Amino acid sequence: MAPGTDAGYGQWAAACPPLRRNLQLLSPDEVELAKMLLNEGQIHLFEHWPEPGVDDDNKRGFFDQVRRLNSSYPGGLVSYIQNAKKLLADSKEGKNPYDGFTPSVPSGEVLTFGNDNFVSLETAGIKEACNAAFVLVAGGLGERLGYKGIKVALPRETTTGKCFLQHYIESILAFQEASCKMVDEGCQTKIPFVIMTSDDTNALTIKLLESNSYFGMEPSQVKILKQEKVACLADNDARLALDPSDKYKIQTKPHGHGDVHSLLYSSGLLEQWKTEGRKWVLFFQDTNGLLFNAIPSALGVSATKGYNVNSLAVPRKAKEAIGGITKLTHVDGRTMVINVEYNQLDPLLRATGHPDGDSNCETGYSPYPGNINQLILELGPYIEELKKTHGAISEFVNPKYTDSTKTAFKSSTRLECMMQDYPKTLPPSAKVGFTVMDTWLAYAPVKNNPEDAAKVPKGNPYHSATSGEMAIYRANSLILRKAGAQIADPVVHTFNGQEVEVWPRVTWSPRWGLTFKSVKEKVHGNSSVSQRSALVINGQNVFLEGLSLDGTLVVNAADEAEVKLTGHIQNKGWTIQHVDYKDASEKEEIRIRGFKLEKIEQLEVNYTEPGNHSLSA
Repeated sequence: MAPGTDAGYGQWAAACPPLRRNLQLLSPDEVELAKMLLNEGQIHLFEHWPEPGVDDDNKRGFFDQVRRLNSSYPGGLVSYIQNAKKLLADSKEGKNPYDGFTPSVPSGEVLTFGNDNFVSLETAGIKEACNAAFVLVAGGLGERLGYKGIKVALPRETTTGKCFLQHYIESILAFQEASCKMVDEGCQTKIPFVIMTSDDTNALTIKLLESNSYFGMEPSQVKILKQEKVACLADNDARLALDPSDKYKIQTKPHGHGDVHSLLYSSGLLEQWKTEGRKWVLFFQDTNGLLFNAIPSALGVSATKGYNVNSLAVPRKAKEAIGGITKLTHVDGRTMVINVEYNQLDPLLRATGHPDGDSNCETGYSPYPGNINQLILELGPYIEELKKTHGAISEFVNPKYTDSTKTAFKSSTRLECMMQDYPKTLPPSAKVGFTVMDTWLAYAPVKNNPEDAAKVPKGNPYHSATSGEMAIYRANSLILRKAGAQIADPVVHTFNGQEVEVWPRVTWSPRWGLTFKSVKEKVHGNSSVSQRSALVINGQNVFLEGLSLDGTLVVNAADEAEVKLTGHIQNKGWTIQHVDYKDASEKEEIRIRGFKLEKIEQLEVNYTEPGNHSLSA
């Protein structure tokens, strides 16, 4: 007999006649899902259902979606709805999540680029890299940037045009090669690379990888984990919101990059990595073009200090719009080291006996370093913690209320979670620290569109495609300068309403300059680069031996070729042309920068044969 056909069947659905009439359509597991929804106060989801025979496929489609939402959230929809009720009640009451906590400055390492300690930590980090796995959270589109594609497909810089994803993969491959060489010449270790995508980015990410032969990585090294969205909430009672355009669909929105932990847990990858003897998991976000400058030394800090959790950070000015890494101690004795958002840190300090709030100390910076959302976790303790939590991360809700009574929402809301909130559940015995590096070296995210960036107060970072590209040239120029080359000072230009320093356009493949030591070993003699120059190095064994460059030089060298660049090279080079971001005749990725390179003249040299070569003018 089909479910729901006997008279007594379905008494549990008596309060919802439209559902009860349709029980005969449902499979046993769909009946259980329907019971669960009614128990959790979701009767409204069925009140509009017509008689059996009308829209039956849509009704089954509704349960397909409920099944997905239920299986993708730790603890299922029951947990989601109950968590939502609690968080919505706290929000309505205006409850402070930091009640009972006192902030203090946590312990961590502050590094100085290029000194002996930095160099030795980079070496330690390279050694550890073959025991690491990398995880990129890339669930977002570039809409906020004024770019319709996926963010990882954007050019990191336009001198070479390499996209962010290519740079990340080439950097991981350079780590793999350098680490294996250091550990054992016969080492064949492959570093795993996980990309968390979303419905918005999944197909485009796979297409980008496949159409570029995975940028040189073996396809088996790359694993894609797709995050699901979560149900939207219509009101303070956590009633699930129906999609305005489809009454058989629950409205959904992204849950945030905190999902990466539950996805890794349920995928089985963590246990696999443990079996393979891996020790570290490095998490990073999609558009920080400088990140890999910071990873060798930060991984070295994790290894030498024994940190279970290491947050990468940059010096932060008091009240700057970036979260501060803070130690919180509760009156009940609990402690945690976590990111506190900048707009919560100042009032929290003022409320706990710091009348000046978030203020700069004698260094000229806040003692609470700026969190840049790149984490290094020790694998063993990470697995043990996830066995307890199944990857569920402390959530928050941010409803936009229609008025001060907080009884209704302007639009539906949802629970959200952030990757960096992982330490909130850790025991006090966990070793949680941070590594601070100079902003110029480690942090230049690309997240603001030109209009928003132009409104940023003078002196604050733009975090745009314009500033992100210029930061790469600045970092590379400063690294070369520190290695002994004479690099001309920048000039200041304004693109898309943003005033930026324009340094020589210096860029190199990760295999050439993975660490400061590797750069220093390749810069000899009195080499110089003028401000209007561009220098592109593609190859491992290219040496600057008294090169004087005034123009554009592109060097492509095979692995077995050792190339010395000497003498004076001068040509008309590549000039920078202004582009208006409203100019529809230009591609989006150019418009959002506000400039393009006019390639007038260059010297491009290719060394495909093994042996010693010399380029001298």
